[in-house]
Amino acid sequence: MPSFVWKGRDRQGGFQEGTLLADSRDAAALMLRQQQIRVNSLREKGREIAFLPRISRKINQQKVALFTRQFSVMLDAGLPLVQCLEILGEQQDHPAFGQLLNKVRSDVEGGASLAEAMRRQPKAFDNLYVNMIAAGEAGGILDIILQRLSVYLEKAVKLKNQVKAAMMYPITVISIAVGVVWLILWKVIPVFAQLFAGLGAELPALTQWVVAASNFLASYSIWIILALIGMFLGLRSYHQTHAGARVLDGMLLRVPILGEVLRKIAVARFCRTLSTLTASGVPILDGLQITAKTAGNSIIEDAIMVTRRSVEEGKTISGPLGETKVFPSMVVQMINVGEQTGALDQMLSKIADFYEDEVDTAVAGMVKLMEPIMIVVLGAIIGTIVTAMYLPLYTILGSIQ
Repeated sequence: MPSFVWKGRDRQGGFQEGTLLADSRDAAALMLRQQQIRVNSLREKGREIAFLPRISRKINQQKVALFTRQFSVMLDAGLPLVQCLEILGEQQDHPAFGQLLNKVRSDVEGGASLAEAMRRQPKAFDNLYVNMIAAGEAGGILDIILQRLSVYLEKAVKLKNQVKAAMMYPITVISIAVGVVWLILWKVIPVFAQLFAGLGAELPALTQWVVAASNFLASYSIWIILALIGMFLGLRSYHQTHAGARVLDGMLLRVPILGEVLRKIAVARFCRTLSTLTASGVPILDGLQITAKTAGNSIIEDAIMVTRRSVEEGKTISGPLGETKVFPSMVVQMINVGEQTGALDQMLSKIADFYEDEVDTAVAGMVKLMEPIMIVVLGAIIGTIVTAMYLPLYTILGSIQ
C-alpha cells in the first residue's frame, strides 16, 4: 500500500502535516476529509517528480489569459467542468501548465472545489483569480466570472506588453552603446596608447584621462562586472525588505517623467482590478486587500491598505484614498461619484480605460524624449574619446614640422 505525504489545515486553521497509507490518492484525500483536514498538498511518497515536476517559474500570464478565455467558452457551451479541464490540460503546448491543469482536474475529481484546487497552484493562479472563481462558484455564475477574468487578464497583458514594447528600443540602444564604448576603451585605446608611447609624444590631459580609464577598465573588468552584479543583487534584496521597498519605490515615483508613468500604470491596474472584483461579487474589503497586492508599488500598496482600514471602520473609499495624496484628485472624485451613484465598478472600469490610454501616450512621449537625450549623451562620450585620440596627433605633427 503506497504512502502519501500531506499538508493542510484543521478546523481551527492550524497547520498540520504527516503521512498516511491508502490504496490511492483519492482514498487518501477522502480519509483526510473525514478527519476534517483541509488539504493543501497531497502526493505519493517517493514519486514526487513523476507525479508533478517542479515548476521553477510562474506560468506566463498570457497563457493563463488564453486558458481562461477558452475555459469560459467551453463552460458557456455546456461542457462539464471536469471535461473542460481535461481537454484544456491535454491541448496545452506548455508541458508544465498542462500538468498543472491536470492536477487541478484531479483535485476537483477528488471532491475539492475549483477555487480550492486552483489555490493549490499559485504559480498559475493568484489570489485575485482564486477569489473571483470562488465568488463565481458561490453565485452560480462561473461562466460569467471567467469571461470577466479573461477580459481583465487580456487587458493586463496588453498594458504590460505596451510598456515592454515601448521600452525595448531605448534599452537596446543603450545596451549597444555601452557595449561599443566598453569595446573601444578595452581594445582600441590601448593600441593608440602604445603608438603614442613609441613616438614619445606628450599626451594632453584629456588623452591621459581616456588612457587612464582604458587601463583601469582593462585591469579591473572582471571586478567591475562583479561589482555591478553585486549592486544589482543587493538592491533587489533590499527591495524585498519592507523598508527597502518603501525607499526605492518612493524614489521611483519621484523621478521626473518616469515617476508619472509608473503612477499612471499603478492607477490603471488598481482601477481595473478593483472594478473586476467588485463586479464579480467579491466583498469590497477582500477586493481592496487583493488589489493592494497587485499594485506593483509598495507606496501605492500602503495607500490602498490605509484606505481598506478606513473602509473597515465604516468610511467611504474616496475620502481616505484622497487623504493619502498618492492618487490623482480626478481619480478620487470619479470614485466618489461612483460610490454615490452605486455604480462603483462601472466608474472604476472607465477610469481604467482612460488611464490605460494615458499610459500608452505617456510611454510613447517618454521614449521620444529619451531619443535626443541618448543621442546627445552618446555623441558626447564618443566625441570625447575621438578628440582625446586626435589631440596627440597635432602635437606629433607640430614636432615633425
